[in-house]
Amino acid sequence: MSAIPSAADWLAADPDPTTRTELEALIAEGGGTLRERFASRLAFGTAGLRGALGAGPTRMNRVLVRMTAAGVARRVVAEGGTTLVVAHDARHNSSVFADDTARVAAAHGLAVSVIRGPHPTPVLAFAVRELRAHAGVMITASHNPKADNGFKVYWMDGAQIVPPIDSEIASEIDAVGLLSDSDLADPDDPRIHDTDDDLISGYVNSATGVISSSSPRDLNVVYTPVHGVGREVFLRAFAAAGFPEPLVVPEQGDPDPDFPTAAFPNPEEPGVLDLATALAATRGADIVIANDPDADRLGVVVPTDDGWRPLTGNEIGCLLAEHVLSSGRGHDRIVATTVVSSRLLSKIAAHHEVHFEETLTGFKWIMRPAIERTDLRFVFGYEEALGYCVGDVVRDKDGISAALAFAEMAATAKADGSSIPAMLDELHRRHGVHETSQRSMRFEGSDGPEKMDGLMHRLRSDPPRAIGELVVESVTDLLDADTGLPPTNALILDLSGPTRLVVRPSGTEPKLKIYGEAVNTVLGDRSSSQIELARRLASQRLSQALDATIALLDFQPAT
Repeated sequence: MSAIPSAADWLAADPDPTTRTELEALIAEGGGTLRERFASRLAFGTAGLRGALGAGPTRMNRVLVRMTAAGVARRVVAEGGTTLVVAHDARHNSSVFADDTARVAAAHGLAVSVIRGPHPTPVLAFAVRELRAHAGVMITASHNPKADNGFKVYWMDGAQIVPPIDSEIASEIDAVGLLSDSDLADPDDPRIHDTDDDLISGYVNSATGVISSSSPRDLNVVYTPVHGVGREVFLRAFAAAGFPEPLVVPEQGDPDPDFPTAAFPNPEEPGVLDLATALAATRGADIVIANDPDADRLGVVVPTDDGWRPLTGNEIGCLLAEHVLSSGRGHDRIVATTVVSSRLLSKIAAHHEVHFEETLTGFKWIMRPAIERTDLRFVFGYEEALGYCVGDVVRDKDGISAALAFAEMAATAKADGSSIPAMLDELHRRHGVHETSQRSMRFEGSDGPEKMDGLMHRLRSDPPRAIGELVVESVTDLLDADTGLPPTNALILDLSGPTRLVVRPSGTEPKLKIYGEAVNTVLGDRSSSQIELARRLASQRLSQALDATIALLDFQPAT
């Protein structure tokens, strides 16, 4: 990384009155906060940039966005590219960051298509290939808290960037330095043009193409975009597909960057879907469907005999995989998931005699088989964090097309007198119960990465022989190139039981994550009661293994 600009130089380049005032106060005060803001620069990496809004190079702001946009533009030009497409969500400063990105790119000679107004991330991913752009930029922080924003980059193949493009862009950012207003094109520069509604219609048509035109449509849906940008496109897609209009949770229907009902606007977080579930129970709905704020993730809550239950990301993924594979034909199909997701998908793939690939964490890796395996048809990919891709039109997780596929599955089950829980039982009856869960250890502060690295080094250099009452049967270090995957900082521990744990630092948050899965065969008559017993025993074994791992690492959460 190049030298960090001084606070005075940064202040001189900052066009935003809010962050200028903040930085002026920090300079006047001096001390540790100012030093922290200028100790490094927010790193450009896995998902581009993502971090808290604020002044200085360790925060998301217009100065840093302009530098990053210039780095992306320089990398596009170096490859002979001439076009870029830009979109944004409804977070604080998202539209301003998008405008700055477009103006910087135009100043570098690129023709820039701007998707005006807040839109879902899958629309941007679709637009890259639809408009034949060389790259795309989405201003979003997905499901992060309201204080955050981000800058996400896609390449001409429609997928998120992978090495070495990410490091090459980072090098270009280093070479750029600070930009002034004179380094940007005028807002009305002819190289900047707005897309029209045909693009959104094209996305909607592609989304409805993932389901059959003749499948059942009788389904009463309660929907929440969790204060995000999904509602308009979601409702258009459901109408185009012929479903009854979903009932939108009124308190969460409008885009709101302050997320007033959800401090952590992630459908996986406890409480986020309570309003939707309560509305569904009152109105007698068949299902709750949720998107996160940029609509690239899908959450589902279903009614059971014991009340409404949210499905885990792995349950949604495996149900969708079974539905997709049962609906199509051909041994030339391929499905993919990550090393931290359930192994059940590999068994579903084997049952349908299709290809299966296990990748590193993140959709930039899940989509590689779609791009590189030209001899096969990519039909489905998922990650346990509520990310799903049905088909190959959008090469990223897409919470809207996945919602359509799930709604088709639920409507079909309803028409057959079945249910989503019954379908899940059948999967577990056939392949065994697969219970999954995880634990996170959060490391705040500037020494957080060092602490996480220390724990990973200790676990790697002296792996345990047992975790709780379970024997460690093998340890796979994903830094080892012999795994067949790109090296990454993660360890897989296969335990007796069978149970599997994967330990890795998060790519977007200061967390060390432990992902776990316990598998049990359903014994006896394989009745519903036997399935439930197998689940309970697997869940107990997994919980004990995760707790024992936390104790083994001697993690003491901050108080």
